[in-house]
Parts: sequence; structure tokens; C-alpha cells
Amino acid sequence: MTSAAAPNMVHVRAPGKINVFLKVGALQDDGYHDVAIAYQAVSLYEDVRAFPADDFSVSITGTVELSRVPTDGTNIALKAARLLAAKTRYTGGVRLEIDKHVPVTGGMGGGSADAAAALIACDALWGTELPRDAMLALAAELGADVPFALTGGTAIGTGRGDQLSPALAKGQFQWVLVLADFGLSTPGVYNELDQHRERHAQDIFPAQTQPTVDTNVLQALRAGDPHMLAETLHNDLQAPALHLQPTLTSVLELGEENGALAGIVSGSGPTVAFLAADLDGALELQIALSAARLRVVRVTGPVHGARIVSA
Repeated sequence: MTSAAAPNMVHVRAPGKINVFLKVGALQDDGYHDVAIAYQAVSLYEDVRAFPADDFSVSITGTVELSRVPTDGTNIALKAARLLAAKTRYTGGVRLEIDKHVPVTGGMGGGSADAAAALIACDALWGTELPRDAMLALAAELGADVPFALTGGTAIGTGRGDQLSPALAKGQFQWVLVLADFGLSTPGVYNELDQHRERHAQDIFPAQTQPTVDTNVLQALRAGDPHMLAETLHNDLQAPALHLQPTLTSVLELGEENGALAGIVSGSGPTVAFLAADLDGALELQIALSAARLRVVRVTGPVHGARIVSA
């Protein structure tokens, strides 16, 4: 792309995600765990706009609580832009404007969506035309959930969660999300899981080194059957998240009392995702949970990954 043809602004939208299945492997010597995740991208989005600039900067607006989102060099979208510039030897900068709707530290990959959107936006703005495989490799450098934010849909993640393979998913699933007014630290939740396993080592089976996704999950997704999927929802991080934030237990109970097929803490939490049988069931559940003065969003999945909206 020549400079004359370069856009004045690129707008990219990237989705948040729900982990419909999450198995955590044993703690390894490097302090990390391998995982097996069934990801589903859902219709709650981050909007990132990239403008030409001589240096790198970011500003944040949105409908969620933003005090925990950095605007300095530690912001993951800025890291993504700088990484792409280094990889492609681009010598200019970018001004990023992020409009956030995915809860911050909510277990839905909002920061990862920002990073994925920034990669796509800057690549289009700068005309660097990075190949897809190279883009996915950069995404994996930024964080385990970033490659999935690029691809979207439904996928299985292994290794650290960044080794992706697509999963067939038929139709649409109806979800109702309860958004918390607090966050949970992902490392803190993993640490709580490790402590739980250590405390109960005599009573529970040792964790697998390389976990796998239950085949029943794949069959439920392939069938597009919410009742089947409800039976197979699983998250190893749910118990430690509930231990750190016991109020989430009453949220799970309330949703299931009001017609949800099943509820699950998304990722490391604290967002709670309820699966509904159909649109009518989702609407009824949304109304009931809203009446309980919870902050509720109704979404569908799967949806596509990071995409250019306008350029």
C-alpha cells in the first residue's frame, strides 16, 4: 500500500469469549500450566480505532469499569502495535482509541480482544500486510487468548491455550452474562487452584500434565444442542474463583433457579455465563436477573473474530 492510499483511520471490532470447557493441567517447573479449552466467541465486542501518528498512544472509553485499564506502555493493545511495528520494521506510530464493552479482568478476554484488534487495525493502517500465520504467531507472543480473539468462532485451545484448532459448531447458542463490579486476577485464581490441589492431594486425582477437551463437549457443539452442552460445561477455575469470591455462588444458584440450563464462571471469572435453551428462555432469564439488580447482558455465540469495520 502506498502512503497516498493509506487510510486516515481503521476501525476494528473484536469479540469477547466464553470458555465452555476449561481443564487445567498440573503446575509445571516454569510456573505455568498446560490447559485444554473450548472457546466460543460471543457478541460482546471491543472497538479499536487506529489513527496515524508519529508515536504510540492509547485512550480508553467504554461501558465497563475502566480504572484497571492502563494507558501507558503496559496496555496490551499498545504492546501489540509496537510488536507489529518491530516485526515489520515500521518506523511510524499510531494513536489507538479503544471503546470497551467486555468486562475488565472478567474472564472474557477483553484485553486479548483489544490486542487482536490493534494488530489488525495497525496492519491495515500501515499497509504492512503481515501474513496470517505470522499474525497468529505475534498474537501468541502477546497472550494465550489473543490468537483466538483473531480467529473467533468456536475453537479448541491446547498448550497454553494458544495452539488452536477449529471446532465445528452448528447454529447459535443463547447466553446471559452476569457482569461483576469487581475483577479477579487470573494469576491469583490459578494460584488458588494450585493451593487447593495441594491441600487435597490425598483426596483428588492428580492433574494431568497435558489435559484434553471432553469429546462430549465437541459433540454438543457440533449438534448445536444447548441441552447437551449444558451437561458438559466445565471449568477447573470455577471452584477457586468461588472460594475467592463466595458471592458468585448465589449468582449461579439464582440463574439456575430462573430457567438457565446451566451456569459457569467464565475463565478465571468473575463473569458468570448462563446457557439458555432458546431466545425466549434467554429473554426471561435476562429479565429475572435484571430484577435482582444484577448487571446483565444477553449475547449469542459463536461470532467471527477481529474484523475491520471501516477503513
